[in-house]
Amino acid sequence: MERLLAQLCETSVLQPLPVWEGDTTGHCFTQLVLSALPHALLAVLSACHWGTPRNPDYILHCSPGWRLRLAASFLLSVFPLLDLLPVALPPGAGPGPIGLEVLAGGVAAVAWTSHCLALWVLVHSPHGHSRGPLALALAAFLPAPALVLTLLWHCQRGTLLPPLLPGPLSRLCLLILQLAALLAYGLGWAVPGGPREPWAQEPLLSQEQEPEIAEDGESWLSRFSYAWLTPLLSRGARGELRQPQDTCRLPHRLHPTYLARVFQACWQEGTQLWRALYGAFGQRYLALGLLKLVGTMLGFSGPLLLSLLVGFLEEGQEPLSNGLLYALALAGGAVLGAVLQNQYGYEIRKVTLQARGAVLNILYRKALQLGPRRPPAGEALNLLGTDSERLLNFAGSFHEAWGLPLQLAITLYLLHHQVGVAFVGGLIVALLLVPVNKVIATRIMASNQEMLQHKDARVKLMTELLSGIRVIKFFRWEQALGARVEACRARELGRLRVIKYLDAACVYLWAALPVVISIVIFITYVLMGHQLTATKVFTALALVRMLILPLNNFPWVINGLLEAKVSLDRIQRFLDLPNQNPQAYYSSDPPTAPSTVLELHEALFSWDPVGTSQETFISHLEVKKGALVGIVGKVGCGKSSLLAAIAGELHRLHGQVAVWGLSKGFGLATQEPWIQFATIRDNILFGKTFDAQLYQKVLEACALSDDLSVLPAGDQTEVGEKGVTLSGGQRARIALARAVYQEKDLYLLDDPLAAVDTDVANHLLHRCILGVLSHTTRLLCTHRIEYLERADVVLLMEAGRLVQAGPPSEILPLVQAVPKAWVEDGQESDSATAQSGQNLEKTKAGLEVERNTCGRLLQEESKKEGAVAFHVYQAYWRAVGQGLALAILLSLLLMQATRNAADWWLSYWISQLKADKNSSQEAPAPNSPGSMGLLSAQLLLFSPGSLYTSVSPLPKAAPNGSSDIRFYLTVYATIAGVNSLCTLLRAVLFAAGTIRAAATLHHRLLRRVLMAPVTFFESTPAGRVLNRFSSDVACADDSLPFMLNILLANAVGLLGLLAVLGSGLPWLLLLLPPLSILYYRVQRHYRASSRELRRLSSLTLSPLYTHLADTLAGLAVLRAAGASHRFEEENQRLLELNQRCQFAASAAMQWLDIRLQLMGATVVSAIAGIALVQHQQGLANPGLVGLSLSYALSLTGLLSGLVSSFTQTETMLVSVERLEEYSCDLPQEPQGQLPRLGIGWLTQGSVEFQDVVLVYRPGLPNALDGVTFRVQPGEKLGIVGRTGSDPSWLSSPRNLFCSVGLFGKTWTPRACMRIGPCGRPWSSAT
Repeated sequence: MERLLAQLCETSVLQPLPVWEGDTTGHCFTQLVLSALPHALLAVLSACHWGTPRNPDYILHCSPGWRLRLAASFLLSVFPLLDLLPVALPPGAGPGPIGLEVLAGGVAAVAWTSHCLALWVLVHSPHGHSRGPLALALAAFLPAPALVLTLLWHCQRGTLLPPLLPGPLSRLCLLILQLAALLAYGLGWAVPGGPREPWAQEPLLSQEQEPEIAEDGESWLSRFSYAWLTPLLSRGARGELRQPQDTCRLPHRLHPTYLARVFQACWQEGTQLWRALYGAFGQRYLALGLLKLVGTMLGFSGPLLLSLLVGFLEEGQEPLSNGLLYALALAGGAVLGAVLQNQYGYEIRKVTLQARGAVLNILYRKALQLGPRRPPAGEALNLLGTDSERLLNFAGSFHEAWGLPLQLAITLYLLHHQVGVAFVGGLIVALLLVPVNKVIATRIMASNQEMLQHKDARVKLMTELLSGIRVIKFFRWEQALGARVEACRARELGRLRVIKYLDAACVYLWAALPVVISIVIFITYVLMGHQLTATKVFTALALVRMLILPLNNFPWVINGLLEAKVSLDRIQRFLDLPNQNPQAYYSSDPPTAPSTVLELHEALFSWDPVGTSQETFISHLEVKKGALVGIVGKVGCGKSSLLAAIAGELHRLHGQVAVWGLSKGFGLATQEPWIQFATIRDNILFGKTFDAQLYQKVLEACALSDDLSVLPAGDQTEVGEKGVTLSGGQRARIALARAVYQEKDLYLLDDPLAAVDTDVANHLLHRCILGVLSHTTRLLCTHRIEYLERADVVLLMEAGRLVQAGPPSEILPLVQAVPKAWVEDGQESDSATAQSGQNLEKTKAGLEVERNTCGRLLQEESKKEGAVAFHVYQAYWRAVGQGLALAILLSLLLMQATRNAADWWLSYWISQLKADKNSSQEAPAPNSPGSMGLLSAQLLLFSPGSLYTSVSPLPKAAPNGSSDIRFYLTVYATIAGVNSLCTLLRAVLFAAGTIRAAATLHHRLLRRVLMAPVTFFESTPAGRVLNRFSSDVACADDSLPFMLNILLANAVGLLGLLAVLGSGLPWLLLLLPPLSILYYRVQRHYRASSRELRRLSSLTLSPLYTHLADTLAGLAVLRAAGASHRFEEENQRLLELNQRCQFAASAAMQWLDIRLQLMGATVVSAIAGIALVQHQQGLANPGLVGLSLSYALSLTGLLSGLVSSFTQTETMLVSVERLEEYSCDLPQEPQGQLPRLGIGWLTQGSVEFQDVVLVYRPGLPNALDGVTFRVQPGEKLGIVGRTGSDPSWLSSPRNLFCSVGLFGKTWTPRACMRIGPCGRPWSSAT
């Protein structure tokens, strides 16, 4: 290598590449290092942009700036070739040999040619509307220093002085032209790219234009640098990430449709989930293990090359080329290791998202196929939220499970190379902790299983509570049910407390392990008779510090694998539940008679597969086409079960079920109407194309025209979840209209007349069942047998058996008839209260007017914007407790202080041994003042005397005495012991604080939600609330404390490192300001998008919860209507939006990571280069170079970890922000004191209303307008009215005195009515 350089540069072998020649840099160094290398980099970067996609709509002419850059690039590619002509002419016109000039000129010509082509491609791409990639423009200016230094050489040599030689003069002119062209290039870059197209001017994405597709079609350089993410991050920096559609579209391999197709190819019913995931994504995942292995090996190249470089500087015997190779290898290894580790993390996250999409898709598909045995909605939501995420932790943990032991083994081998067998003592200590860790891990897994069970119970109870919130508030059961939820939460927190304290013990053991290993190794090394030296001590400490990552992370990896195993078993149990199988359930042969549409023969059904519940047995049943079949019987006799059996919602134990036209489905109207949170029209259409004539016909038949006419938005009025804003009769009629609009041949009607009054029931019977549906086959369950007189057949059910079937004249007399007096009274009451019904219709209209004025009933979920507000940090601080939080911070500072004190004491010990024994020269001879200029390398690599600050002399024994060693070891062990205690205190206090915060946040959230008014639950989907109680609470319980722990450790570690550098190496602090500015700008650009992406991820998760809960609630209806495919497509659409946000957040994190890592690699490379320059000048101190490099590596790593952990903690705090949003901002019911009533207040009951006026809230029409009546003690009061008039408002004391505002002259409650805290956000009485 030296000979080749000497021949090329025509220098001596001893110094083939002189850096300085007189007063300027060596020309060979300038041409090779400052010219050829930057030009080579420019050529590579330019070539990476050759494949940039062209803009298909490009019609814009080239702007002046781009034309100037293209012209300058073309000239710069020609000038180096022209510059070679004078070089070949005698006498020699150049400052260097001809071979060197040809090499440098050829590389420059190729580089600028490549750059010119890249600019031509970019100007025809979307980049033509801007200045193009900034990195490419900066690379174009890298050769400028070489041109300037060459110009200085010509000035010093007097090229312009007589005699003027044509060769040097022409070269100087070409050099000036190159500098002018480079200046023109800079001016061209400064000019804006040209007039912007409309798409570039719009701050947000237009309706017609989709955002860019992530990653697909990008060059490898764009993939490695994440340049394709720039538009997204720019939108985030401008605050334009407001909705999921603003994120980039998913790559093809991450799209839910593609994932579903790939996974289904490997999935069969009964297959183990992990086998299907492996078949779909396993090969790519395992291949990433090779990337992990190479990255791990490159991680050890740093210490090895550092050792070689320090040895080269220390010995001074090796040729310079070896030092150059070591420096280049150190820089290249750092850059390549950063890129590989970054790509590994990115690809692993992509595989994780692929598996997540497949798992969530198969979970929803399984929910659509569930048979009668179904899990509670809360458990299914936990599978969707918590268990799926925990399962996917396996992706990151598996490779770490073998990668971390490999790192540990290599580190121990290198440690053995430094201290010999003394490392065995430390290894024994580490091995002794393995069984302890095994016990802890086992306990954590068991506690985790119990915690998940309690979590399921809590979420299930919350689901039931939210679904029945109106009834709960009617009876003031909030406190009672809230106490039940708190009891479940207390049991969950009990298990979480065990997990956190076990984690704290685990963290303490592994965090204190490096210190303990250091003590054991050094004590063993000294007791074996060896002498400690600075090289061995600091090298051993560096290697022991490398043990922190595998030793600290390994427990978390094991814990992640165990959690993944628990969640995998839970998901597998869900997937193993029996499916509804229409092919096996129904007979493959149609009914025997052509006129028969339904035939059951010796059919036995049950709600469970073993028949332990009530069975339904039908010996034989045939239903003719077009017949109206009535089903009657006592309550609980099996009428609804018969319809469910026909619809396939029961287990068929034996017998045959044959249905004609099964593929067309059924028209099903269940006894409990299932209404979606959508508009009335969408509920009726149910995915079918709108047919105005049919739609109007259905509305008229189902008596909905009058109801819709009083609503301001008509059929576009949105109804609450499960139709809570509608009356029972309206829900029943909308459900019936939905079934009728589907135009099926077979209708299963489960008591649709029960919730409506007599007039409406007659209307439904004649206009709908006997009218619009007259040509279809209808099975009608009802208790109102007077409507079955026109039925063709009536079935009598008793105890789950079909006891008799026949015409109405035979069957109806067998059923106990409704007393006529009841019917007559009901008719009179209906007539008498017709006017009251109209008034109540006005009330309903007033409610809808208010909803219309406020916008849609279903409001979009709110999303905070910008940085996480300071009050969120305050809220978490208060949740932890001020005293406990201060104690945690104090323990952290003490832990870091004692750790620094241990390192300081060890260095003091070594320095004293060296000073006393004079075994080595601690500082080189002082240099001349001339060599200590402003840019002297010694200022960058620091003087030896400033390595550590001086300390006062301490008493010590003779240098070689055993008491001396005992004294230093005793002090060192004492400091380490105090550090261990501080570490334990910090771990325990942190666990206690996070548990307290988790309990406080959930308690405040639950209390606030329970006291929210009913209107909040009417306008808020339950999935949105459950997302807070499930996903966000889980984040506050587990994910946030984990990241916060890392953030605090990185913060105090950085403070400790800066304290050591500030006291021992103050000149190193000069590098911190520019480094801090770079880090600040990068992380600020990242955080602006990271926050919004995290919020959007949480925002898009709620619809997935709601959609799954909605699907489980209406499973029978949507399967009967054949809407399963449409619901699955909707789930994929919602999943795609969530995956887009998740993918964008992961890519943004990797964007930050690669930039931070490359910055650190640049700093290390710069210090190594300066060290070589010092070595050439005879100024280098090998120990200081090695120490500076090791500290530089540690500093950049800590800054990178601090930024990453802070941004991740901030994104995790979004969950606290969402919890606080509900805990602080939800409207609350007015609170009051319960009246103190005497013991005998219930002796008689009387209610008197005098001119009572009730409203929903101020500014709305009256719900009750001047109602006056009196109920005497012992009287029975009946309240009637047309369906939709909501007579239940009068029948519910909760509504009368608490749910709405009461105005009037008097109100005198003397009956057993509760007078207490109200259930609406506003109430008053006058």
